[in-house]
Amino acid sequence: MAKAVVVLSSNEGVSGTVHFTQEGDGPTTVIGNITGLKPGLHGFHVHALGDTTNGCMSTGPHYNPAGKEHGAPEDEVRHAGDLGNITVGDDGSATFTIIDNQIPLCGPNSIVGRAVVVHADPDDLGRGGHELSKSTGNAGGRIACGVIGLQGNI
Repeated sequence: MAKAVVVLSSNEGVSGTVHFTQEGDGPTTVIGNITGLKPGLHGFHVHALGDTTNGCMSTGPHYNPAGKEHGAPEDEVRHAGDLGNITVGDDGSATFTIIDNQIPLCGPNSIVGRAVVVHADPDDLGRGGHELSKSTGNAGGRIACGVIGLQGNI
């Protein structure tokens, strides 16, 4: 079993921890708890670069090894890093579980060393008709991020 973790931080009081586990070649399970967000939906993505030298802005675009358009997690055509939205309650916190087949923890398309980004607004899942819908989901600013690191044996 492979395990990885990301600790999210921001200049806006958002913080959290997200754990990733993968058994063999199976799907990756993502379990997270994030606080300090405004209630509602927030885009949640794996970005291509594990570079936070300029905060969340230097994490690059969504992780997209197959060169596809942005979409929803259940869509056949989507970036590998398109994990949809997390739902934040009235208390400003989100606890969530995502199971995904396109974000492995080992192999040539591993997400280890890449960044997780929480966005300010909902991801329209590529269906919003906005000029950014097919590239970013028009999910707004990057309000928290962190780099995915290994947590266990591979």
